[in-house]
Amino acid sequence: MSNTSDATRAMRLSLAVGFLMLVLKMGAYVLTGSAAILGDAAESVVHVAAVMFATFSLGLLHKPADADHPYGHSKIAFFSAGIEGGLIILAALFIIYESVRRLLLHLPPANLDQGLALTALTIFINAALGAYLIRTGKKQGSLILESNGKHVLTDVWTSLGAIIGLSLVALTGWHSWDSICGLLMAANIIWTGYGLMRQSIGGLMDTADPKLNAILDAALRRETEKHGLQFHALRHRDAGEMHYVEVHLLFTDDIMLRDAHRIATEIETAVQNSVKNPVLITTHLECQGDHDELHQHGEASDPHSIRA
Repeated sequence: MSNTSDATRAMRLSLAVGFLMLVLKMGAYVLTGSAAILGDAAESVVHVAAVMFATFSLGLLHKPADADHPYGHSKIAFFSAGIEGGLIILAALFIIYESVRRLLLHLPPANLDQGLALTALTIFINAALGAYLIRTGKKQGSLILESNGKHVLTDVWTSLGAIIGLSLVALTGWHSWDSICGLLMAANIIWTGYGLMRQSIGGLMDTADPKLNAILDAALRRETEKHGLQFHALRHRDAGEMHYVEVHLLFTDDIMLRDAHRIATEIETAVQNSVKNPVLITTHLECQGDHDELHQHGEASDPHSIRA
C-alpha cells in the first residue's frame, strides 16, 4: 500500500509540474516567438497529456485480478510507455515542422533575455523532477514512473536546446541557429520516443530478457543441485510489475508427493529471492522414469533442454 501511495503521489507531482512548465514555456514563446521554445512548449503539452494517461494507468495497474483479467492489469504499464513514446515522437514532428517553417521564412526570435531566463528555470525544475521519478520508479519496479521520468528528462534536453539556440542567436546575430537547434532537439526526442515504444512492444510481445533468464537459470541450477534434481522448460514473461516464471522439475520415481511439493516450494522461494522484482513461480512436477514416454512427441513450447 505504501508503494502504491508513493507512486500516486509522484505521478500527481509530475502532473502539477507539467502544467506549471507549460505555462512558463508558453510565456517564453509569447515573449520570443522562438521556434525552439515553441517546440519545447509543444513537448510540454504532450507531456501533460501523457502524464494524465499514465496517472489513469497507475490506478488501473494495482486493480486486483478479476474474472475478465485473471492475471491482473499490470500490462497497462506497457501501453502507457508506448503511448508516451508515440506522443513524444508526435511532438518531435511538430518541432521539425515549425523549425523548418521559421527557417524558410527567416523569422527571428525576440526578447532573448526574458526567454532565456524562463527556459533556464524550467530546466532546473524538470531535471529535479525527472531524477526523482526515475529513482522512485526503479525503487518500486514501476515502468510507468520510470517512463514518465525519462519523458521529463527529454523535456530538459529540449529546453537546453532552446537555450543553446537563443544563446547562439544572441552571440552571432544569425537567427537561423534557433531553427537548427530545434531540429537537433527533435532528433533527440525521436530517439527517446523510439526507446519507449520499443520497450512497450517488447513487453506486450513477451520478448525474452536474456539477463533475467541468466539469473533464473543460475538460481535454478544452484537450488536443484542441492536436491539432486533436474529442471527444464524454463519460461518467463514480464507483466509490468510482476514476472511470471514457469519451470518443470524432475524427481525420482519413488519420492512422495508431499516431499516433492515441499522441495519444489523451497526452490520457488529461493528463486524468487534471487530476483529484485516481484516474481510468481509455477513449478510442474514430473518423474524421471516416465518423462520421455509421456512426452515422446516432444514439448513444442519447451525451448530448453533438460538441465542437471
